Amino acid sequence: MQINTPSLAAAAAAAAAAGRADTLGRLRAAMAAAGVAAVLIPSADPHLSEYLPGRWKGREYLSGFTGSVGTMIVGADFAGVWTDARYWDQAAVELAGSEVQLMKIASGASLLYIDWLAEHVAAGAQVAVDDRVLGLATARVLGDALTARGITVRRDLDLLDAVWSERPGLPDAAVFEHGAPYASSSRAERLALVRAAMAAHGADRHLISTLDDIAWLFNLRGADVSFNPVFLAHALIAPLSATVFVGAGKVPADLAARLAVDGVVIAPYEQAAAALTALDPASVLLIDPRRVTAGMRAAVPGAVKVIEAINPSTVAKSKKSAADIAHVRATMEHDGAALCEFFSWLEPRLLDVRRGPLTELDVDTHICAARARRPGFVSPSFATIAGFNANGAVMHYRATEQAHADIEGDGLLLIDSGGQYLGGTTDITRVVPVGTPSEAQKRDFTLVLKGVIALSSAQFPSGTRSPLLDAIARAPIWAASADYGHGTGHGVGYFLNVHEGPQSISPTTMPEPHTAMQAGMITSIEPGIYRPGRWGIRLENLVLNVAAGSSEFGDFLRFETLTLCPIDSRCLDLALLREDELDWLNAYHAEVRRRLRPHVDGAALAWLELRTREI
Repeated sequence: MQINTPSLAAAAAAAAAAGRADTLGRLRAAMAAAGVAAVLIPSADPHLSEYLPGRWKGREYLSGFTGSVGTMIVGADFAGVWTDARYWDQAAVELAGSEVQLMKIASGASLLYIDWLAEHVAAGAQVAVDDRVLGLATARVLGDALTARGITVRRDLDLLDAVWSERPGLPDAAVFEHGAPYASSSRAERLALVRAAMAAHGADRHLISTLDDIAWLFNLRGADVSFNPVFLAHALIAPLSATVFVGAGKVPADLAARLAVDGVVIAPYEQAAAALTALDPASVLLIDPRRVTAGMRAAVPGAVKVIEAINPSTVAKSKKSAADIAHVRATMEHDGAALCEFFSWLEPRLLDVRRGPLTELDVDTHICAARARRPGFVSPSFATIAGFNANGAVMHYRATEQAHADIEGDGLLLIDSGGQYLGGTTDITRVVPVGTPSEAQKRDFTLVLKGVIALSSAQFPSGTRSPLLDAIARAPIWAASADYGHGTGHGVGYFLNVHEGPQSISPTTMPEPHTAMQAGMITSIEPGIYRPGRWGIRLENLVLNVAAGSSEFGDFLRFETLTLCPIDSRCLDLALLREDELDWLNAYHAEVRRRLRPHVDGAALAWLELRTREI
């Protein structure tokens, strides 16, 4: 990447590396005092969140690697971070100059670090991990693998507290209600749905720890996690009541009173585990082993019967109602209009050399400002990725004041951005030309678009397991002997997390029953091609599963494209597109033009008309 102010960036990196070396030294001293050979630091909090509050960014604090996926191991003479292909380039930069090694894995879900521990830790030694942030399913694999090698797992130690003197406390942002007209069903209705599912499993209690499930179930939102409108909480559901364990003072009195009407009690956040310990031995508890920590499971008395199944709310919230979808469509129009305003500013600004070069940071500033002017906007839905040329090949690149590129010369600018609105969550990636793109860049861009069109046009049986759809998008790219190192699509929440399940269009996701595609789900389609050190291309739309009719073979689904923003035809090699693919692109642009025209005027309207012209 191009470094602006290289001496300052180098000095800052050197100082940070020195500080981390000192911290690792103190951690090793604490390990030795506890008789521990290695410590495992997951990228997780007590809710197994993807994006973490500051208190649980221990792996980032110790290593300097800021990606959202990664697991760290520290031993007496080794420190390493395991992460997948999306983050290899970023991790290589952020770990440079430190003793922390990058350990490359094929998937973020990989447990290869467990194999490493089993191989490198001596029999009879101890490995420490804080079970309050260790997923139950992972804890079982870890325990089985290490016990078989005579290694003891200590799950009662949080050694971070011994070395992190300025460790952040719990966030204290207020909880607020996501109410009418945006919430399409009431708390009482959603609780009834979950209780019916509990009864079907034979359970009379249900523990929920995942933050987006809790936010959805109780029609509540918060601001405890950057970009995700959720709040730290656990919930325990009973047949006639429900308890939400949340930080003191976070729920206003008037909201607590409305919750009480629905039988919802507010209790201190730190009492969740004790409430499990106090369960009646005759209780039957439903938990999701992939969405609860080993620490919470350990709090359940042995006499309590435990049933393991996916959280009913995880499946329910993935299927947006007709009212939700209407709000999402309206939100997509506002988001698309904001992008028209942004791009109508960007293109002439790139040509105005008198004002000096534009930077990747400028892109983030102006795209966020354009969204902020739209009704219902709350915040970005993730940190904007604006990568020019080589930086676009870093899949989760983020420009900083210390390290960013000027956008000048010839090439491609990749912009991946999104917004949180009261009526939905957006996530879109577009690539635009700067100067004159090369023929090779146009070829890659066109191949990626062919992948988008192939999957966007697919029809498939209802209930198809989502990972099986991945190859449809990859086929045109594979045909050119290219590929990409990330999944093709992720579920998207409704004014919730930009990444949600249970569906995932990815070759590394197991095609289990709960990954089945059902009507109402919103998923991204985002294939790409990345040429390290040269350029990266990704095109992303959000799509909705809609009914496509029935036959003697059952019910079928197709995708409705929700995202409304032109795809830049200046980057196309038209010779590579079939007639039906051109028809798809022209039809998409006609729909974008029709839907966005009422929301823009002036330069934004002129830009919209220009970029949606029929090819």
